[in-house]
Parts: sequence; C-alpha cells; structure tokens
Amino acid sequence: MSKVLSFIVLFVILERRLFAAEAGMPQLDPVYWPSQIFWLIIIFLSVYFLIAKIFIPKIEDNIESREDKIRKDLEEAKSLGEESEKKLKTYKDLIKTAKIDTKKIISQSRQKLSQDMQLKGKEIKKEIEKETENAQKEIKNFKINSINKINLISEEIASNLIKDIFGEDPNKSSVKAIVNEIMKGHKF
Repeated sequence: MSKVLSFIVLFVILERRLFAAEAGMPQLDPVYWPSQIFWLIIIFLSVYFLIAKIFIPKIEDNIESREDKIRKDLEEAKSLGEESEKKLKTYKDLIKTAKIDTKKIISQSRQKLSQDMQLKGKEIKKEIEKETENAQKEIKNFKINSINKINLISEEIASNLIKDIFGEDPNKSSVKAIVNEIMKGHKF
C-alpha cells in the first residue's frame, strides 16, 4: 500500500500539468508550488512559534500551577488530617478524663452522702431519745399531777357528798386522810 501511495505522489510531482490545473485550480499547477511551499513554511513556522512560545508556556504554567495547587492542597489535607487526628485523640483523652473525674465525684458524693446520712441518723436518734425522755418526764409529771388532782377532786367530791348527805361541812383533814388511805391501795 505504501508503494502505491509513493507512486501516486511521484506521478503527481513529475507531471507538470495536472487535469485540475487546466480546469482552473492554480494550487495544483506545479508552477505555483514554490510560492505555495514558501507561504506554507512561513505559516507553519509562525504557527509553530506561536504555539511553542506563547500557548505551550501558558499551558505549562497552568499545568504547573495546577500541580502546585494540587500538591499544596494534598499537603494541607494531610496536615489537616494529622491535626484532626491529634484533636480527636485530645477529645478522646478529655472524655476519658471526664469519665474518670465523674466516677470520682460520684464516689465522693456517695461517701459524703453516706456520712451525712449517718450523722443525720445519729442526730435524729439523739433528738428522738431526747424527745422520748422529755415525753417520759412529761408523762411522769402529768401522772404525778393527775394523781394529786385526783386526790383533790376526790376530797372535794367526798366533802360535797358528806355535806349533801349530812347537811354539815366535814372536817377537811379527816376527808384528806381517808382519801389518801384509799389511794395508797391503788397504783397508777
């Protein structure tokens, strides 16, 4: 296939007059080829220099700046990742410390509450004992006072009965002696 193509190109170059040149296509006429080659070289060289000196450096700069940005972003991401790992570790340590402190505080609070309850229990027990003693003293005093009052009431009732039955006032000391004698037999 390459031999056929070479043959065709050679045929075209060697042929001075081509069919298309006769029909009015001067670019296929070999007479104009040197000027066409000249302008082709100029245009291709200028395009080459434009691309090589203007566009490719800009593209290279863009690629380089993108690579730098990507590299910086990766480095920043890595440093942020390391920093976040440190902060996460610090956070976990803080949580662990807080849990330990909380357990200590709860334990201390329980101990203090237990001690306070024991102290309050002792205080309440002492108060109850004191109140019980006071109540027993009051009951004893009330009992003594009641017995004395019962004696007085009994003396009055006996005096009034004797007065109502016999119509004269009885001797107070004899009524008192009789009531005391009767009360000795009863224990309150």
